[in-house]
Amino acid sequence: MNCVRALLTLLVLINLAGCQSQHLAPIALAGPVDIPRFMGDWYVIAHIPLPPEKQAWNGIERYDLNEDGSITTTFTFRKGGADGEQKRYTPTAWVTEDPSNAVWKMQFLWPFKADFRIVWLDENYQTTIIGREKRDYAWIMARTPQIDDSTYQSMLAFLQQQGYSLEKLRRVPQQW
Repeated sequence: MNCVRALLTLLVLINLAGCQSQHLAPIALAGPVDIPRFMGDWYVIAHIPLPPEKQAWNGIERYDLNEDGSITTTFTFRKGGADGEQKRYTPTAWVTEDPSNAVWKMQFLWPFKADFRIVWLDENYQTTIIGREKRDYAWIMARTPQIDDSTYQSMLAFLQQQGYSLEKLRRVPQQW
């Protein structure tokens, strides 16, 4: 029941975020994205978090491509510390018809689908940033639990260039 309540709260917050009045230029898109290559584990290095993930530690987002083209997403983390309670969310994603393959729709609860965009992806598929057109949430992720500081600073600068405020950005502890 708590999981359903958290998901409903998340959806309400996402919909309320759509009420922003500031007009922003379209957000950059990484692309073209090779979807099969993008699949697998991504460690969450930092994020502007959704409410359920505000105390996340050891966050990992996993993507698995299904035969029908949908993407099974599994987000796991520890709540409040490295030994905290394990949490798991399993939304489903779909790549839209955008030719970049960088625009997805993420469904946490039927029938609602949230905006999900791959806005940064290095050529080796080792670091990525997931953002939203509204610039309300973001996830900096990597194939490893740590990234070098120069890469991290470049990613932060990119987010700022795209119109993100970094005040709410939270570094996700990765302690394994």
